[in-house]
Amino acid sequence: MAKEAGPRTAYARAGVDVAAGERAVALMRQAVESTHGAGIIGGLGGFAGAVAVPAGYREPVLVSSTDGVGTKTAIAAALGRFDTLGRDLVAMCADDVVCSGAAPQFFLENVDFGRHDQANDAELVGSVAAGCREARCALIGGETAEHPGLLDPDAFDLAGACTGIVERDRLIDGGQVRAGDVVVGLPSSGLHANGFSLIRSLLAEHDLDLAEPYQQRLRLTLGERATRAALRAAPGEALMTLGEVLLTPTQIYTAAILDLRTALEAAGHDLHGVAHITGGGLPGNAARMLPESLGIRLDPRRWPMPSVMRFFGALGGLEDDELRATFNGGLGMLVALEPAATATAIASLARSGIAGLVVGQVVDAGELDGRRYVEEPFASASASVSSGR
Repeated sequence: MAKEAGPRTAYARAGVDVAAGERAVALMRQAVESTHGAGIIGGLGGFAGAVAVPAGYREPVLVSSTDGVGTKTAIAAALGRFDTLGRDLVAMCADDVVCSGAAPQFFLENVDFGRHDQANDAELVGSVAAGCREARCALIGGETAEHPGLLDPDAFDLAGACTGIVERDRLIDGGQVRAGDVVVGLPSSGLHANGFSLIRSLLAEHDLDLAEPYQQRLRLTLGERATRAALRAAPGEALMTLGEVLLTPTQIYTAAILDLRTALEAAGHDLHGVAHITGGGLPGNAARMLPESLGIRLDPRRWPMPSVMRFFGALGGLEDDELRATFNGGLGMLVALEPAATATAIASLARSGIAGLVVGQVVDAGELDGRRYVEEPFASASASVSSGR
């Protein structure tokens, strides 16, 4: 007679609590299903997610991206905060997808814990679901695993993947960008999810307390005048701790970019190029939206750098150009478009709550001695373009 399956005590002794994972699925079900629309087939708990291709596409192209949030997870673990990183994860993936002109359709996430905590898991996946709603895509599945002995008990890692759809003839691939195009920058919400290995190194080197009031630490590092200026630019930081500033979620630009393209097309223009500024900063990402024959000239005087970058720059002795190459420098995304489309673009971004700024221009690489990226002043085509109005 077959023996009835009993509790998995051997697995539990090895450090893996399967039952806790099953309970976590029940806790996160409502958050996950809140992202589902008519095209989602089936529900949570199957072996794979199924999504129908939306009607109306003539020649749909699938665009996918996968990423994680890096060692920012260590800050969250130290603070016991699991309600922000999901937005970082969605931003890292969905905002890559939209650079190709694709509208994100669905998202998958993976969480690995050293020791599984069902409440933390549910809170983390709930934040992924919140990010998915903001990016207009469905969270259709994921995986949670315990890795005792491989990860410290309080450690975890987070990764995700996003897939979008775009018509083949509307794919943005750099071929649309032209010399003379204006570059509009979309301000970042802070560090986003890049450069945290350096951040953590400086935290340890200077023995900083994540619970310390941020403005107090700013004054000690930058001085009174610079601190006042920084807090005027971001008054919400005045009441935050250093740890809370570090966990500020990444801005998700997906919906704003999709709406921007719609507004441009309605006005007889188009979106020529999009660059997501992540690891490698501005020098490492700005030119990725251009063909090899073109370069980009940015003028850093045209946008502010977040105080948190200046703070860690002062701690680490980093000049501004190195900060822009390590972090996002204050711009989370760049778009390229013809000068005549600038006013329409700025207005569309404003409707999305984003204060777009004209920060650069596209030029022939020959003008830059073959370089693809330079930081220097440039002459705007008109006063209206220069001011962004």
